[in-house]
Amino acid sequence: MKEDFPSEFLVPTGVSGRIDKVLAHYFPSTSRSFIKSAIEAGEVTRHDGSKLEPKTKVLAGDKLILSLTRPNPQIYLPAPIPLNIIHEDSDLIVLNKSPGMVVHPGDGTDDDTLVHALLHHCGDGKLCPVGAPDRPGIVHRLDRDTSGLMVVAKTEVAFQSLIKQFASRLVDKKYIALVTGEMPKSNGFFKDPIARHPKVRVKMCVSPNGKFAHTDWKVIKQVSEEISMVECRIHTGRTHQIRVHFANAGHPLVGDLTYGYNPNKFSHKAPIRIMLHAKELSFIHPVDGERYTYQVSLYKDIKDFIDSASDDLN
Repeated sequence: MKEDFPSEFLVPTGVSGRIDKVLAHYFPSTSRSFIKSAIEAGEVTRHDGSKLEPKTKVLAGDKLILSLTRPNPQIYLPAPIPLNIIHEDSDLIVLNKSPGMVVHPGDGTDDDTLVHALLHHCGDGKLCPVGAPDRPGIVHRLDRDTSGLMVVAKTEVAFQSLIKQFASRLVDKKYIALVTGEMPKSNGFFKDPIARHPKVRVKMCVSPNGKFAHTDWKVIKQVSEEISMVECRIHTGRTHQIRVHFANAGHPLVGDLTYGYNPNKFSHKAPIRIMLHAKELSFIHPVDGERYTYQVSLYKDIKDFIDSASDDLN
């Protein structure tokens, strides 16, 4: 939620300390990092106009001039698109993203992204104002074809906390993937580094010059001789990580034409999307400090595909 800042702030009686900490305390819906940046940009000054630093100590009775502003992120029109919300409170939303939905606007997208839907659901000023202008509240994303769990921030405090948790690998994420062929063993891991593809910029690839990427996996079910169902836990969040790791191992995801799936090699009917689903998400709530875990079952299209692929070989 966007916080309304007064143009002047009088440090209350009995209060003293670093200015960034004082302001963060009295404006709890705004992160200390934003306040620090605002002070450094000269948007917070003493009454006499003198500039301050985030570490400057202020005392009771000090009068501060505030001009804390941020651009309005709602540059897109809300759209009444239904959302499958699993949990919502004043700080965040946990939802089950449908397959085919793009998370945020970009080149070639229409006005039907998750961001458009969230703007409509939350109403004016009730979605976190920080982040890129076209990604209000978005702390992570799923590919268009990938279905499943996402968490979205409604406040700046939640946004900063969740961003830090993702960066520190405190968020647990588990996926279900249908991969081609039979895996060589019942479980394993990939730790191959991932980088941008040198020739095809919309793709990623395993590269010694890439960033560390870690995926644990285990076989849940042998759907057929052609398809294995695996559960994946990703410890890092590289773009297309699961898709790249399995393709590099010779087992591209079913339906993933970008990374080597060739429907002509299989007897099953090719699905219309990549068979990947984010089934579990666990994180620490930014306000109450408790860890919460959410789970959702497979979307109907994956269940139907499993049934049809199994029948093809019976």
